[in-house]
Amino acid sequence: MPFNPGSIEWASLLGACRKHGNVELAVKAANEFLRLEPYNAAPYVMLSNMYASASRWEEAANIKRMMRGRGVKKKPGCSWIEIDKKVHVFVAEDTSHPMIKEIHVYMEELLRKMKQAGYVPDIRWALVNADEVERNEKERRLLNHSEKLAVAFGLISTEEGVPILIVKNLRICCDCHNAIKHISAITGREITVRDTHRFHCFKEGQCSCRDYW
Repeated sequence: MPFNPGSIEWASLLGACRKHGNVELAVKAANEFLRLEPYNAAPYVMLSNMYASASRWEEAANIKRMMRGRGVKKKPGCSWIEIDKKVHVFVAEDTSHPMIKEIHVYMEELLRKMKQAGYVPDIRWALVNADEVERNEKERRLLNHSEKLAVAFGLISTEEGVPILIVKNLRICCDCHNAIKHISAITGREITVRDTHRFHCFKEGQCSCRDYW
């Protein structure tokens, strides 16, 4: 029986390409996705991020120029968490939250413990030109991704053992996914992140998605 893949199938293939670093197949999947949904920002962003992760900066820039030329806009990434019936929203590099200093101090301590446990920051997801930014700055930017800030705030604002629920309006990046696995193991907390594709339930260093999303 003939099967014509839809945008969901092409998005799944694109996600698999991202996980395995298959840029060439990702280009085909993105083109097919865009043929069906030309104004959906997701395939542009995912392909641009893959080019950037592979240090193919000019091709990443071309994708962004294509988006601008077609009037396609990426939604700003943000993550939020509800504590005591109040919603706290975080964006990358956020400095607006009243507890941001405490959050940064806690994240630095977590990072030290995570590295001791084997975590290696995946600086490809800092998505900046390798020739322009030092590794320490890339690690700092990764530490300031919105979902990490939201998780840190949740951990310091709730009692030990209380599960954490984060909602993100975009797909979680690979570095944040790996980092939160380590955080769940170190803190003994169950951490759930709901991104645009699925629920990620982190517990004892593992995720319910089995690293496929």
